[in-house]
Amino acid sequence: MQKKKKPKRQRLILFSVCGGILVLAVLCFGAWRWLAGLLDSQQEAKRWQGDGELPFSQISCFLPSDEQIGLLEVAGFRSEAMKKLKEASLDISGDQTLMLDAWSTSTKLYTSGEHGRGEASVIAVGGDFFDFHPLQLLSGDYIRQSDLMQDRILLSEEVAWMLFGGTDLAGMSMKLNGVPFVVAGVVKQETDFASKKANSDSLDLYISYDGLLQLDENAKINCYEFVMADPVKNFALNVAKEKFPIGKGEILCNTTRYDYGKMIDQVLSFGSRGAQTTGAVLPYWENAARRTEDWASLCCLIGTLALLYLVILFAVLAVQYGKIWKGRMEDEILPKLKDQTEEAIRVRQRKRWERKHKSE
Repeated sequence: MQKKKKPKRQRLILFSVCGGILVLAVLCFGAWRWLAGLLDSQQEAKRWQGDGELPFSQISCFLPSDEQIGLLEVAGFRSEAMKKLKEASLDISGDQTLMLDAWSTSTKLYTSGEHGRGEASVIAVGGDFFDFHPLQLLSGDYIRQSDLMQDRILLSEEVAWMLFGGTDLAGMSMKLNGVPFVVAGVVKQETDFASKKANSDSLDLYISYDGLLQLDENAKINCYEFVMADPVKNFALNVAKEKFPIGKGEILCNTTRYDYGKMIDQVLSFGSRGAQTTGAVLPYWENAARRTEDWASLCCLIGTLALLYLVILFAVLAVQYGKIWKGRMEDEILPKLKDQTEEAIRVRQRKRWERKHKSE
């Protein structure tokens, strides 16, 4: 009896292992898709496209510290991008906006408020920055390119508590490097694991790029982001590579960065990103995205290996069971079928002989 139960127990263990591996693969691929949608800073193309049929792509350009640009270069690229859209026979004068952009740079400035003072990270922004980075407002409003005055400032929650002891601060005054600014609102920094790691102190202030120029006329842009209609694959990316003054910087497509093929390429080129020498200045949201990329590629690798293991296992089992069934066919089933066929023939012949003699 023990020998008869052993194969059944082995099959049960095998099916349990296969089920566990399949669950692992599903969890890994599920984690990959979750990571791909985790960061709002990577989803602007999807938000901008909405329910429309025309696809859009989000592109980011990161510049080295010695090749940063100003508003003149931004305006030049916008003009060239519009020409490309027109050449692609897209209606650039229609109701749907085919391009949206934002720019930013970061620095350290001395801040002072009612209850505190100290050095903080200042992110100077322009264009539609808060469309790309929809930080949660705790009070007040965002700063916008259309503001009549460029002396408005947006505080992170941590800075608001440090300088004022609260978050309901719209309209209050503070200073940056001794220059007065007016608080527009307070935002809550991202709480996902990647952003918290990339921006661990969260002591951020947001002012307009024009406002920073009033403090430092030599300030330059090191990050440019845009969303553009993508009527054919890589149209927007190719426009950036062809027309944007990137120098030795880096251009990437945020929209496709979590695609399966990109994940596998990243695994195959493991370690090479850390060896890059472009010198591009990366903002915290890009460092957060690269952190999620690393985890997403690891999930894809584990999930792929798990599925590959199952495929190989099933192929081996198919060969083994094929041999077993072949042996049974030759040793048991075929001889039995042969005997049954011969018996059926004999019965049929006997019945025919009996009918023949009865008729006589």
